[in-house]
Amino acid sequence: MAIDTEKNSYTVFFAVAMVLIVGTLLAFVASQSKPLITENERMEKQQNILYAMGVNGNEGSGDITFVSTDIVSDEFSKYIKKQLVIENGSTKEDNEAYLIDVKKEQAKAKNGGVRRLPLFVGEKDGETFYIAPIRGKGLWDAIWGYVAMDDNMVVKGAFFDHKGETPGLGANIKQRYFMDDFDGEKLLSSDGTFKGIKVAKGNNDPKNEIKDDHEVDALAGATITGDGVSAMIKSDLKLYLPFFKTLK
Repeated sequence: MAIDTEKNSYTVFFAVAMVLIVGTLLAFVASQSKPLITENERMEKQQNILYAMGVNGNEGSGDITFVSTDIVSDEFSKYIKKQLVIENGSTKEDNEAYLIDVKKEQAKAKNGGVRRLPLFVGEKDGETFYIAPIRGKGLWDAIWGYVAMDDNMVVKGAFFDHKGETPGLGANIKQRYFMDDFDGEKLLSSDGTFKGIKVAKGNNDPKNEIKDDHEVDALAGATITGDGVSAMIKSDLKLYLPFFKTLK
């Protein structure tokens, strides 16, 4: 007997069948892709941490160049000597601290929980670097990064990224010329008070040669994104001040 394709029941049956088939296929693809996605995320975090401490392929003043994915795991093991987790005033080593989800930890703290703070201790050319992850809000969506510091909380390098900032404006926080401006900036005042670094308009230092004013030059047309960078530096890096005091 021929199927009457004009009936409403047939249309409903066909739609339900297609939803089930497509849903099953998408679930299968997602399950098969998850290990690859997880691995890519792991390598990206390692690349970003290394970039912040100056382990990268940058040359001259051009574009940013990360350590390639085929060697990033070995380079991470070579340069990152310790992975620490600071929690409720205590510090312990954790070889997978870089996998801690900063977004989830921030949410936990907002809900009254204890936030875990990952910190990576790196060594390069006889220098020790302390690299901390930060996360905040830009104009449209999340922004984040890694800041490398010495034991006096002087910035030795930075990496910033975003989810959906405006191309050519707020998205420029990921440009090398912006990130390089943070090198040498001091997070603490002369008396040891945490001040942070403000992305400021008209700071009268467009070349960022003054490193104790706690400011870098703002990006044109990206005031809100710049304010987001300033806020996440201040709110997240201030949490590490007790640890740095223990180094003295």
